Amino acid sequence: MINRIQVIFGLTRVGAKNLCRSCLVSFLAFCGQLLPMFVFMFYLQGLLSAKLPAFWLFLLLVLGAVLLLYGVIYWDYNSTYTLTYQESGNIRRDIAQTLQDLPLSYFSNHDLSDLSQTLMSDVERLEHAMSHALAKTLGFLLFFVLMAIFLLLGQPLLGLAILLPILLSAGLLLLSKGLQKRETARYWRQLRENSESFQEAIDLQEEIKAYNLSQHLAQSLYQQMDKSEKIHLRSEIMQGLPVMLSGIILRFSLALLVMVGSLLLARGQVSLLYFIGYLLANIKIIDGVEGIYLNIAEILYTDSAIKRIRDLRAQVAPKGRDFDLTSFDIEVRDLHFSYKKDQEVIKGLSFVARQNEVTALVGPSGCGKTTLLRLISRLYDYQKGQILIGGQELGDLNPGRLFDYISIVFQEVSLFNSSVLENIRLGRPTASDQEVMEAAKKANCQDFIERLPQGYHTLIGENGAKLSGGERQRISIARAILKQAPIVILDEITSSLDIENEKAIQDSLSHLLRDRTVLIISHRLKSIENADQIVVLADGQLDGAGKHQELLASSPVYQELVETAQLIEDFKYHS
Repeated sequence: MINRIQVIFGLTRVGAKNLCRSCLVSFLAFCGQLLPMFVFMFYLQGLLSAKLPAFWLFLLLVLGAVLLLYGVIYWDYNSTYTLTYQESGNIRRDIAQTLQDLPLSYFSNHDLSDLSQTLMSDVERLEHAMSHALAKTLGFLLFFVLMAIFLLLGQPLLGLAILLPILLSAGLLLLSKGLQKRETARYWRQLRENSESFQEAIDLQEEIKAYNLSQHLAQSLYQQMDKSEKIHLRSEIMQGLPVMLSGIILRFSLALLVMVGSLLLARGQVSLLYFIGYLLANIKIIDGVEGIYLNIAEILYTDSAIKRIRDLRAQVAPKGRDFDLTSFDIEVRDLHFSYKKDQEVIKGLSFVARQNEVTALVGPSGCGKTTLLRLISRLYDYQKGQILIGGQELGDLNPGRLFDYISIVFQEVSLFNSSVLENIRLGRPTASDQEVMEAAKKANCQDFIERLPQGYHTLIGENGAKLSGGERQRISIARAILKQAPIVILDEITSSLDIENEKAIQDSLSHLLRDRTVLIISHRLKSIENADQIVVLADGQLDGAGKHQELLASSPVYQELVETAQLIEDFKYHS
């Protein structure tokens, strides 16, 4: 039962247990709300039989019923709302952990604004449904079944007069469920498109202003918002209309009960007290059912959100064992990989990058260099072949453990809106301030850090907005130096830098690359001519491997790359 609820509503196991508890408490709350009616019936029976109970007994019953009702209501509130907010926190932490464990390939195939919406908006809507609808709906269903049994056993005709219109109205609502879910899903898809468009408009402000596209973009966004409003209106109508029609049918229950009850009363087949009791029960059930119909509409409204949460949490993270590596040669054997089916990017590649050596990867654009580095760092998993590190299959190693052995310096550096000190400390969170500063000095960061207002404690802005490209890159290298990992991967880290920054970074790399297994991609062939090994790729395959002079003699692709680089270096602009 708990597992079923967990799957249906996308909850954690603790949340599913708490929902069951909340349903039970809601059921008791509905039952508790009948206590005043029972006290009234007790008093009315005494009145009709001329055997009124003592006033003190009646007062005691009323007081006891009120206190018990308030106690159940408080218990219902605590179990429903407090536990709901705890569960929303648990779901967000669970999703965050899932996202942390997923491979990079998942994020390249899913929009980041979509994931952000799931983490925030979808969980928020599920939270609202849990606190206002789910427990009360399920609790009322239990209460309704119990009441239906009592009503049918007490007087079948009166029971049927109450239940038939209610079941008919519920059937209409269930028949419209598919239409409601379809329209709600369509509205949520449009909201996602709106979110992506606004995110894109914010991210690309520089390009929008440079090409004077502000007016065009504003018009496009207004049209998109108008479209979403129309879809929203249609969605609300498709949800509200079945609820309204079901409510009209529901009200016939009271009229039918009066007709049947009056007839039975005239024939003497039912007592007045019984008839009044059924009337009171009918009014209570109608009020409960009307509230539940609104709750059901909200539950259907969150169906798309629940599906996305379920799908995200169902993603399988890469697995592996935790074990220690003692050597760090990287061997690639007959490797095959494709981002899309039947479109291989790496095609039977084999080579060895040895420990304490620098291995450079070169080749024409699109030949698979960056993809290969992603595979070696297990940001993606390959489909065929092997990658061995220290003789151990990469797929057997836990990704988290693997990252302990690897430092990656990307071309695009990501920094946090925190201090310089804390941004460098990401390389090794347990490092002392002194160790962080030593790493910064080795990465040639000292000169620009001293110019900052608060030095190492200066906040550098969103993604390091207060720093230049070269300064951000040097902080990235400082992280890698601080981490002291035995494998270092460098991906085009100097391609977009000026001469001064490139020289500073080349100097800092001497501290990073010492006594490590190094894989480096660089389009500037002059910077890798002295590498211990140069691996030349062409269309995802090995064209040659060796030192600079050897490849000039044996690799046509490398010869062309060198010649092209020389032409670019010798090029001069003419007026």
